[in-house]
Amino acid sequence: MKRPHLPRRLPVDPYILLLLATVGVAALLPARGTGAAVASGASTAAIAFLFFLYGARLSTREALDGLRHWRLHLTVLACTFLVFPLLGLAARGLVPYVLTQPLYQGLLFLTLVPSTIQSSIAFTSIARGNVPAAICAGSFSSLVGIVLTPLLAAALLGGSGGFSADSLLKIVLQLLVPFLAGQLLRRWIGGFVARHKKVLGLVDRGSILLVVYTAFSEGMAQGIWHQVSPARLGALLGVEAVLLAAMLGVSWYGARALGFGRADRIAIQFAGSKKSLASGLPMASVLFGAHASLAVLPLMLFHQMQLMVCAVIAKRRAADAPEDERETGSDEEREPDRPGVRPSAR
Repeated sequence: MKRPHLPRRLPVDPYILLLLATVGVAALLPARGTGAAVASGASTAAIAFLFFLYGARLSTREALDGLRHWRLHLTVLACTFLVFPLLGLAARGLVPYVLTQPLYQGLLFLTLVPSTIQSSIAFTSIARGNVPAAICAGSFSSLVGIVLTPLLAAALLGGSGGFSADSLLKIVLQLLVPFLAGQLLRRWIGGFVARHKKVLGLVDRGSILLVVYTAFSEGMAQGIWHQVSPARLGALLGVEAVLLAAMLGVSWYGARALGFGRADRIAIQFAGSKKSLASGLPMASVLFGAHASLAVLPLMLFHQMQLMVCAVIAKRRAADAPEDERETGSDEEREPDRPGVRPSAR
């Protein structure tokens, strides 16, 4: 019996280390007074610019072409915005014995966030799956999530955690309007964005770091970190491990029950079991305001966990692939730039 090949090292994303360092800086040197007001204004502008770039990057033609595989995309959307939230609601029974109410709110918010794009593509490629399907599924999830995540948050979180009806208006102004502006201007600026994607990638990652610093600075000012103990953090990690395992199982075996082939099942598993840190952090900042620091903590932990676990699974799927696929690779893998996409905060 062949032993599965495991990666030589688990992918501790350097960007996650930067995020953790930003949290440390916010804990030691939080923005206060005028500095807090400046940081909050800069964070608001950064979020708007971030979603403007998302709109400018998303290819409308690619998204429309992907509609031909509508069953796969509906399956991924069902995993992301139906099964995930149901599991999040089921975790309500863990309060207050395992999780505190603020940590549970963050966990529930985590289940409402869209799927990833880059890391889903990368792991699908490594596992010899349907890469174009993963691209479209991640794009659809991000697009739907801009509207659906705030609506689900309004329905499931209500007025808790600093969430209010005004948050929906903020979502429209800070997220949806810039995104639509990026889509409308894509005809003229799409080429520029594509040519400078590395530089703009640094800009959007820097924007997220600013959002994290502002959120955790506000958390320090509110003194909410006294609510979290090491035991509670350990319990949160355990709950998230169960959540990730459940979604990996549901997405894989559910796709098989629906009659999808191996390549499609791989795309469904990686796109349907993961959550986007890049989309979730700005949304949490808008929705939760001063309470965003605890709200995004579960998402940050889950993101790193999903990278590590999915790296192992992707290698195992590649090792179990038919011999001809391992030797020659799939057609999708031979497309330029697709296999080399590196798992990131998205």
